[in-house]
Amino acid sequence: MTDLLHLAEHRLQELALAIMACVYVARLVWLFSFKRGRDRQPTTAGVRTNAAKGAAYSLAAIAMPWTLESTRRRPGFYAQFVVFHLAVTANIALSFIIPYGPGLLRSVVLVRLLQITIGAGVAVGVLRMVRRITDPVVRRISSPDDFFSLALLTIWFAAGVLAAPGNIAGGELHLVAYFFLTAFFLIYVPFSKISHYLYYPFTRYWLGRTLGYRGVFPLETGAGAQGRGGRV
Repeated sequence: MTDLLHLAEHRLQELALAIMACVYVARLVWLFSFKRGRDRQPTTAGVRTNAAKGAAYSLAAIAMPWTLESTRRRPGFYAQFVVFHLAVTANIALSFIIPYGPGLLRSVVLVRLLQITIGAGVAVGVLRMVRRITDPVVRRISSPDDFFSLALLTIWFAAGVLAAPGNIAGGELHLVAYFFLTAFFLIYVPFSKISHYLYYPFTRYWLGRTLGYRGVFPLETGAGAQGRGGRV
């Protein structure tokens, strides 16, 4: 292992993770600096639900695509969402496996599984970029950060596919490129729209709590909802 690869795999990643953690801590301190609002009306939840059930339902909605009209109408978009985020998870895991558990990559099955998962992310990234460019509505609501973040993720996925065999594959250029991309990604993410996942649990919790307090969440399905004119 050359000094450059050791720097890229270890010191550079450690620095990038430290910067990312500091920015996230600062963001969370800012988020919790706001005074929490209070409910200004009596609860209308009744006996079926309450604020706690509403919050739990809201947090779990990401795993219940049938509860959202957009994913019921276009299940392909939800499938893309799942594949894309599995690829992110696999590529993040790979960035730790290569320097700290390289022996795991002696398994051809694991390497191929990582490459297939991350490679699927490349395909979804390309599809999303094409849609963002060709769909006039999506293009108009897209910021430069949207295009750059998506392109960065797609290129990072492609680098991950090449890097998946790790140090045991011979050659270092592809690994150096992968880890420099990973470090840049870690530093850039907290300042980009990709950082939405940091706020996701908090926003979903408060949305669900409020709608549960008002008796809306969890959504009521079945005969009871149909009888009151609701939709499943």
